[in-house]
Amino acid sequence: MFLRIWRFITIILVALFMGLEFSHALELPAKMQYDGPLYVTLQNTLYRYFGMPGPGAFITLGMLTSAAVLTFLVRKHRQVFYWTLIGTICLALAFPVVFFLFIEPVNVVIEQATAQSIPSDWLRLRSQWESAHAANFVLSLIGFSALLISLLGETSPNRPHDRLTPEIAQLTR
Repeated sequence: MFLRIWRFITIILVALFMGLEFSHALELPAKMQYDGPLYVTLQNTLYRYFGMPGPGAFITLGMLTSAAVLTFLVRKHRQVFYWTLIGTICLALAFPVVFFLFIEPVNVVIEQATAQSIPSDWLRLRSQWESAHAANFVLSLIGFSALLISLLGETSPNRPHDRLTPEIAQLTR
């Protein structure tokens, strides 16, 4: 029962994280059209709850922690371990790797900017930030999918008809 609850919590947190990243992916086409002052203004006002001290930071840290613990918990369940590990690796690539290598450096620069003082390389910064979040969405989608596959792989052998004789099991499918 503990493992089922832990999986449920992990799936919810990963889904919420993926939702944060999906919102960034949906915004990308419009934001690539904005001029510097509008882009800086939006970056400095729109995303307050995505990071610290907002709920987005707790979702992100909880997602990664729960996925790592889940990987440890299923380590002896060969059937699902590898899918869980793949999911966790994808999530760990999204955060912290992509985040700290590509997103946070832009956040630091843009947070210091105003609509009147735009960084000279803001176009490069915008492209880096937006494409890194698109990559994070893809990584989180793959991670979420791998965790779902691991969950489905664990539950399928427990169906009642799998314990029946092959002939009767065939009739119940």
